[in-house]
Amino acid sequence: MPETPEDRARKTIDDLLGKAGWLVQDRDKANVSAGRGVAIRSFPLKTGHGFADYLLYVDGQAAGVVEAKKVGETLTTYEIQTAKYSEGLPDGLAAHRRPLPFCYQSTGADTRFTNLLDPDARSRQVFAFHGPDTFAKWLQDETKYTASMVRARLRTMPPLIEEGLRAVQIRAIRGLEQSLAANRPRALIQMASGAIVVSVS
Repeated sequence: MPETPEDRARKTIDDLLGKAGWLVQDRDKANVSAGRGVAIRSFPLKTGHGFADYLLYVDGQAAGVVEAKKVGETLTTYEIQTAKYSEGLPDGLAAHRRPLPFCYQSTGADTRFTNLLDPDARSRQVFAFHGPDTFAKWLQDETKYTASMVRARLRTMPPLIEEGLRAVQIRAIRGLEQSLAANRPRALIQMASGAIVVSVS
């Protein structure tokens, strides 16, 4: 049977996952205790949720999914499908949390990632798959602290110490904090003659 573009993409993804520290296994020979991070190919989900191209296990519990597509596909069109996979883990299987927090869409040449631990989670392009140690740390931090991820922390900044600041400086700092909290990270702070001017977009 000839190799399809999707087959070629999965071979590349197998290699990329391995380089990131994942043990890639077939479903019928899967051992989620074989290492800290295990990626199981073609995993069947709940009825109506289909198959995840890869189900990612961290420390013996499900943590994420990967949707594989052929090179040239527009990956953003598959975010809804990946989100559906993250909600489709069979009930009897252990998971760090539900829905599964880490979602990828990848062609092997391009990869996008959504972290559902973030507030208002959205996909972003990444250069490589995250390693299982990174996911383990994020999951551990999330159990210890509220708002553990960077975007969440930007919404819960500590109170500004205003002592020694001019009114214009206080306004500028508060404007920058509001911009970051609203996920508008592009900002310019200009300091001239002891004052601060802030421009956000």
